[in-house]
Amino acid sequence: MTEENRTEKPLPEGWLRVDALDIEAQGIARRPDGKVVFVEGALPFELVSVQVNRRKNNWEQATLTELHQESAQRVRPGCPHFGLHAGACGGCKMQHLHAGAQVAVKQRVLEDNLWHLAKVKAETLLRPIEGPAWGYRYRARLSVRHVHKKGEVLVGFHERKSRYVADMKVCQVLPPHVSAMLVPLRELIYAMDARETCPQIELACGDEVTALVLRHLEPLSQDDLARLRAFAAQHQIQWWLQPKGPDTVHLLDPGPELAYGLPEFGITMPFKPTDFTQVNPYINRVLVSRALRLLDAQAQERVIDWFCGLGNFTLPIATQAREVLGVEGSEVLVARSRENYRRNQEQAPAGRPLAPTRFVARNLFEMTPQALVADGAADKWLVDPPREGAFALAKALADLQQSRIGAEGAQPLPDGAEGWTPPKRIVYVSCNPATLARDAGLLVHQAGYRCSAAGVVNMFPHTAHVESMAVFDLV
Repeated sequence: MTEENRTEKPLPEGWLRVDALDIEAQGIARRPDGKVVFVEGALPFELVSVQVNRRKNNWEQATLTELHQESAQRVRPGCPHFGLHAGACGGCKMQHLHAGAQVAVKQRVLEDNLWHLAKVKAETLLRPIEGPAWGYRYRARLSVRHVHKKGEVLVGFHERKSRYVADMKVCQVLPPHVSAMLVPLRELIYAMDARETCPQIELACGDEVTALVLRHLEPLSQDDLARLRAFAAQHQIQWWLQPKGPDTVHLLDPGPELAYGLPEFGITMPFKPTDFTQVNPYINRVLVSRALRLLDAQAQERVIDWFCGLGNFTLPIATQAREVLGVEGSEVLVARSRENYRRNQEQAPAGRPLAPTRFVARNLFEMTPQALVADGAADKWLVDPPREGAFALAKALADLQQSRIGAEGAQPLPDGAEGWTPPKRIVYVSCNPATLARDAGLLVHQAGYRCSAAGVVNMFPHTAHVESMAVFDLV
């Protein structure tokens, strides 16, 4: 059906035609007067009736009440707890949309952000990185609540748009062996003396070990510790206890180490269950591989990995480059990175040691041209910031470049900058398309780079999270 034909045929009173999908997985429709209506549960090309929940001058927010014409991309959700009904789990937003269409939506969000926020257009669109759509979530934070009226404990994600915990008995995005533990976990916590004071269980799966971190607000009784040990033996998991902040996390009993591997590079990454690691190990392996292929570090080159974390990219880069610098904002993380480097260096094959690699702590949200110069020139950068992005880093680079070309109003070059050169290539891994676009605007319009490629990484299928990767080359 052509757009012309569609617009000629009037819709019945109260019906809406959905034309697009926003990043929150809401359908976007327009009333005859042009007013935008965001419709939860609706998909592009559907004809729907809705219930309006919120009205503003220029837009309305509504919920789908009746589906008159269904999209070809609508699918049956894989999880019984997904939906718009009261009590539905809020962990996923896109299970009703075909997995391939989800990726297309995220690609459009990336392109729209780059163009509308920064007037940047990637010269090449990278093929999306995709992987398993189910059973992929190796990291999760599950809420725990004893519901007196029901006489049971709930363990799971929050209900959609609610502070209440969803009544979940399975979860299709968790690994199958973890999903199968949800009901036993409910029964375990209900049987404990501390069922009122255990608000959270954090999940962390390594390649060989599954760890559960129990947050408990009061000391656990000996009976409760015995219950935890029996559960661990039955389900082959590790219990870690967290009585206060993240620094208090400790193993209940000695056990094997949590770790994940990057086999393409011969790297093993030990981690603690409260460390930041990628949620999706299948995608992470492909992500690291593509990032390094795009970075194309040569044996004679020096590379800086900004926001290096535990070394997820740094250590693989050290298998290729001449020298690597890993920069992170926390001295604790830097110490952990050094230890991971030392262990992998010891295990490196004979004749193939990792390149000399240093790790330093910097406040990466207060970077300056002087700090960039002090860390030395590098042939290439890898940048992997949190959701806040890398504005200070991009701004410092842009300011240096403006000073180098003598732009009007630019500050004088800092001491030692005469021999400093900008990186020839930057590979930017992002978990927020808006902050990526903002930083891309600085790199392209002020720092002298072109956006040679960009694409999405479907790290979180069925959710609205958009992960992406962009490549910037010095003009």
